[in-house]
Amino acid sequence: MAYTVPPSPAAPVGSHYCVCKVELSICGQNLLDRDVTSKSDPFCVLFMEVNGKWVELDRTETAVNNLNPAFAKKFIIDYHFEEVQKLKFALFDQDKSSTQLYEHDFLGEFSCTLGTIVSSKKITRTLLLGNGKPAGKGMITIAAQELSDNRVITLSMAGRKLDKKDLFGKSDPFLEFYKPGDDGKWMLVHRTEVIKYTLDPVWKPFTVPLVSLCDGDMEKLIKVVCYDYDSDGGHDFIGEFQTSVARLCEAQDASPLELECINPKKQKKKKNYKNSGIIIVKSCKITRDFSFLDYILGGCQLMFTVGIDFTASNGNPQEPSSLHYINPLGTNEYLSAIWAVGQIIQDYDSDKMFPALGFGAQLPPDWKVSHEFAINFNPRNPFCSGVEGIVQAYSACLPHIRFYGPTNFSPIINHVARFAAQATQQESASQYFILLIITDGVISDMDETRHAVVQASKLPMSIIIVGVGNADFAAMEFLDGDSRVLHSHTGEEAVRDIVQFVPFRNFRNVPKETLAKAVLAELPQQVVQYFKHQNLPPINSEPA
Repeated sequence: MAYTVPPSPAAPVGSHYCVCKVELSICGQNLLDRDVTSKSDPFCVLFMEVNGKWVELDRTETAVNNLNPAFAKKFIIDYHFEEVQKLKFALFDQDKSSTQLYEHDFLGEFSCTLGTIVSSKKITRTLLLGNGKPAGKGMITIAAQELSDNRVITLSMAGRKLDKKDLFGKSDPFLEFYKPGDDGKWMLVHRTEVIKYTLDPVWKPFTVPLVSLCDGDMEKLIKVVCYDYDSDGGHDFIGEFQTSVARLCEAQDASPLELECINPKKQKKKKNYKNSGIIIVKSCKITRDFSFLDYILGGCQLMFTVGIDFTASNGNPQEPSSLHYINPLGTNEYLSAIWAVGQIIQDYDSDKMFPALGFGAQLPPDWKVSHEFAINFNPRNPFCSGVEGIVQAYSACLPHIRFYGPTNFSPIINHVARFAAQATQQESASQYFILLIITDGVISDMDETRHAVVQASKLPMSIIIVGVGNADFAAMEFLDGDSRVLHSHTGEEAVRDIVQFVPFRNFRNVPKETLAKAVLAELPQQVVQYFKHQNLPPINSEPA
């Protein structure tokens, strides 16, 4: 998704990989007819590329006599945002009972990344033969769905007139919540805090995944047990009751739900036994805890911009010692960083048009230094088509600029922040901006950069910094707020950590995929954190 450049005003928690399961549903349309007396009997085979080879993951059932099959069998795959997961869907006409694919007639195939599928939610594409030509009019439709129940339940609980268990005082009550386990025994799900010296406790509201509490089944019985806390671990039983989430949901803020807490032993012994107190459900709310994939499947676009350091400390690009020298293999550390990040991000942007900006160079014809210029020399349209377009524009601009300085980050950060600020007016989780800055060293405008990052932390925006070469990157580590909150020079705190810094030198002798994993590790949680903080659900989300 492209955005256009308005006139520029004068410039003034640990990493969690995003892993979840995705279910893919497959349909075929107008498949080739390979059977003489009847129609084809198609089945679909899913392959994934592993170390450059296609490995079979699964197969659907066979749809008998059907050129437009909708397969009941779904493919389930672990989704990793920070990896390129190449998939191939191949359709065959079952001729024999053999499991060997060469025994069956080939009906066509389609290859793409899992990122392409989830960013579109549903795609329909032409099936191709081995020679790359269309397989007749054959098409394949692939639909993605996240396999997770993202509902969470928030309960606010209290007690009234609970049994007194302590000899010299009142009780110290707490609650435990159980669900039936697969073995038929009760399994502990949640324990509240202990409220000291009271028979009328009010516990803090708590939130647990609905799957944890009742396996997502709102009618399933759950058990709630009330105990009096003892420091020796021999907690005294006060009472219990069984209920369901559906019943708990009857509680509203205005009309709480009251449930009797029963001690079965006391109930048996005492004829006039009523209860051992009342447990009150003050409120029960079920909401959705949206994941990164929920936002992507909902249509959120990741808007990618690259900022490249062209300061003199990089060295003359004509000389092999320069960080901008393109070696005989056609690469350098700048290009490697662009490829590593860009090939992942580009799947999540529908038009794959990316602005590529440079800083720290003198530009023709007047050789004035610029800290924010389009590397294709077209300020009105700085967009490059795909990662390949960025690479071509980068290589083409090197002979035409003079490396200079200083190393100012704030103009490019503020440039992207202007677009991110415009996106906040849309009141939907539709766009999130990612700025990749590749640099060789020390930041010259540290105060302005800190201020720019703190302001950007309020916007749908993340900054990835890849440090190339062997310089001192202490300032970059400082911007990456993993260990402490970043402050601007005026003392204002960043709302959230949006900077991820990675030194390229740590990844020189490892597979290129490793750099992408490290660089993009924190991005999914940064996206989710922003939209949750703004209380923005995915565009097409269903109510809980």
